[in-house]
Amino acid sequence: MPNGAEGQNIDFTVNKDNLYREESVTDLKVASIRKMVPIKPDGSEDPERSPVFFGSTQLMTPEGPLPIQSQLSAATLDEAMNEFPSAMRKALDQTIDRLKKMQQEEQQQGQQQQGGSRIYTPY
Repeated sequence: MPNGAEGQNIDFTVNKDNLYREESVTDLKVASIRKMVPIKPDGSEDPERSPVFFGSTQLMTPEGPLPIQSQLSAATLDEAMNEFPSAMRKALDQTIDRLKKMQQEEQQQGQQQQGGSRIYTPY
């Protein structure tokens, strides 16, 4: 936890030119889509900027739920729903690749620790 001096250097200024209102849509089965609607500082919609969509879901694993999420390349909710399946497959593949890489790194570290902790005695 940062001490008081470090915490005082954090800039908590709100970027009033980059505000969004969040809307959430779900099918109560697998899909959760968040639509980030650009707004002005007075809360009115900003038609000069496009909405941003994010998709998310969870997969149950033996270790518990695994969240999967990705930004969706869409301009409308209908496009976001159509993009959702392929975006989640791609995000899942990326997650599996990262998990495999982490597992390989852990195995390599374990092998190095085992190799370095051996005691050799001369004959």
